Amino acid sequence: MAAIRRTATRTWNRFAASDPGLLRLMAGLRTVGAIVLTLISLALLHTGVTLMVAGAMAAMVATFAIREKEVRGQAITLALGLPVALAAVTLGALLHSRIIAGDLFFLALIFGAVYARRFGDRGMALGLIGFQVYFVSLFVQATVPALPQLFLTLSLAFACSAVARFAIVPDTPERTLGRLREAFRARLAQLVATHRELVDAGPKQLDGVLDDLRRHTSRLHEAALMIQGRLEEGTRDAATAGLLQRRVADAEIAAERLGMMLLNARSAERTDTLTLHLPHAPVPATVNRMHVEGDAVATLRRDLEALHLMVARQAPGDRGTALAHVRNRLLGYRDEDSLPRASPAVQDAFRGLGEAARAVLGLRLALDGPQDESDDTSATTRSREEFDAEDLAIVGAEQEGEDEDDRTGLQRPTTRAAFQVAVGSALAIVGGEFLSSQRWYWAVLTCWVVFLNTASTGEILVKGYRRLLGTALGVVAGVGLAGLVGNHTWTAFALVLLCVFGMFFTAPLSYALMSFFVTAMLGLLYTLLNTYSLATLVLRIEETALGAACGIIAAVLVLPVHTDRRTDEHLGTVLTRLRESVSAAVAQLSGGPAADLLSGARDLDTALNDLRDSTQPLTHPITPLRGRRQTARYLVALLETCAYHARSLAATAELLPASRTVTPDPRLERVGRRIARNIDLIAARVADEHTEDEVESGASIASLLEADGAPAPTSGTVTFRVLRHLQRLDEGVVGIARALEVPVAGRGGRRSG
Repeated sequence: MAAIRRTATRTWNRFAASDPGLLRLMAGLRTVGAIVLTLISLALLHTGVTLMVAGAMAAMVATFAIREKEVRGQAITLALGLPVALAAVTLGALLHSRIIAGDLFFLALIFGAVYARRFGDRGMALGLIGFQVYFVSLFVQATVPALPQLFLTLSLAFACSAVARFAIVPDTPERTLGRLREAFRARLAQLVATHRELVDAGPKQLDGVLDDLRRHTSRLHEAALMIQGRLEEGTRDAATAGLLQRRVADAEIAAERLGMMLLNARSAERTDTLTLHLPHAPVPATVNRMHVEGDAVATLRRDLEALHLMVARQAPGDRGTALAHVRNRLLGYRDEDSLPRASPAVQDAFRGLGEAARAVLGLRLALDGPQDESDDTSATTRSREEFDAEDLAIVGAEQEGEDEDDRTGLQRPTTRAAFQVAVGSALAIVGGEFLSSQRWYWAVLTCWVVFLNTASTGEILVKGYRRLLGTALGVVAGVGLAGLVGNHTWTAFALVLLCVFGMFFTAPLSYALMSFFVTAMLGLLYTLLNTYSLATLVLRIEETALGAACGIIAAVLVLPVHTDRRTDEHLGTVLTRLRESVSAAVAQLSGGPAADLLSGARDLDTALNDLRDSTQPLTHPITPLRGRRQTARYLVALLETCAYHARSLAATAELLPASRTVTPDPRLERVGRRIARNIDLIAARVADEHTEDEVESGASIASLLEADGAPAPTSGTVTFRVLRHLQRLDEGVVGIARALEVPVAGRGGRRSG
């Protein structure tokens, strides 16, 4: 029985780690719950199948359209959405037989729905509800005599959506943040388990283990960013949010640093940080040199298992002395005298273990509250005292709101997108009428969808391709499902629910897979409405292809935003955030005033995510420009490496002035100036600003400090670690310059990238 429980727990932990905060699971269950309640309510009223289909679609729209985090905001938007839905279905019924007037209104509705995105989540939700409910009226062929029944159906659908959202599958910021924290813990445990595999991986297994290491490191970072996005709403005050942000960042940085130290311990030479961020990046030595270390490596294996135990165990079961003994032993590696006899690289790995154990202890204190202190050693007591000092130093600063977009008129993204989608929809209406006077709106829907959450021509092209691929595969599934259900209405509705769940569960993972479930669901709905035929599903592919083509044409011809331009904008933002983060951290490490460094580092991470999204058209497998694809991947990997070192510097700098081990070093200011100047030069080139200056490289960071006559710090000290981060940052910035063909002048003479 215990083995079954352990297996179930491990399986659930893997699932929770794959779906941080269970956001996808909750979205799918909430939508399915709203549809089930609507279908049951309508069945009790003995309504027809057509109204049940309309109710199911309306419940789905009312549930997925609302994305606000606060419960009060969700309730207000849902209440406002009902009159919008009633107005949309009324106009759909009134214009049912007036083709030209109906088409013109549809275009106006599309323009307004996209333009409303400028008003935030609520504007986007109301616009989406208006468009989708009007689409439902076209799908069920609503007429004026049927309006009273449709009003009742929509009202029931919105009421059932409210019950599912607020009672059956509640979505409060506190609960979501709690689930995200557990997902972070599960992902951290996965990464530590991969660290253990890395120690013994042979040459044949190394590539697979490195892929796992990169994936788990990236997923841990993703979970940390998701927590960051929920802190303000999910915690009781700014001080608690700041504390949790600090502890999560510490754990993420310590885990990533431990992975790098283990890679260094395996290799004959130092491993470049890029290894963790660039797929298929080579490791300097594939032969595992840790085998010659003997007892030290055996101890390392044991202690990595112990660290995994610290991460994976839940708080209620942590009162035993075994876990306290493990914790005390690992924290002891923060003292130089406790390190085992081994090579410097392996000793660095033990130091990394000690810092990771400290970060895990801090994370547990922040997430689970005070722990048992009866078995603490002096090393553990010192770590707790450091946490207490840091907690007192953390002052909850008010979160700054997002910068308002200072662009006006046609330059505003929402205005531009509204005109683009309106023109594309007009083309789709005309072309769709030639394909089918009854199903033309599928082309319009596709054109509308490919513009959602896209901002450049390349993104629209990729999204249109994925939707067409998913639709074609969904038609095949729809044919099979329609033949399977026959005339069994409730069997069809059950399969519809499965498709709806699949649609929402896979939406963040794969747009093509989501489109597959949508099309399979439509095949079932056509069966319920007795309008199913193979020709209808084939027409669905044709209309989808037409809608995607119309969207791409509109994106290219109407106020186009080329992928290169959008990528350059995001790249400029990333470089600016990188400079700000590094400069602020170095200033504080040099003895400057305290600042909110981790928030700046998270702003850098957010900007980097935006850049990564904007480069997807360049890195997609269908792109014909393979050279640009490799350059884009390499550049993003370099920036991810620089962001990691910036986060590490910020975390170290924020230890001042509470820590006994970190002291300011005014000499670091000179190093920071060189890195900041180089970043500024690259940003100026990206912005097409004319400059004759060159990026400076050549002298190592340590040599800049030695110029002041002081000896370089020794391995294992905090100053040495800071210098190592600065050195990697300096090398990464020079690598970015060469990738972007910015001239680089080194110690050996003038070079260009």
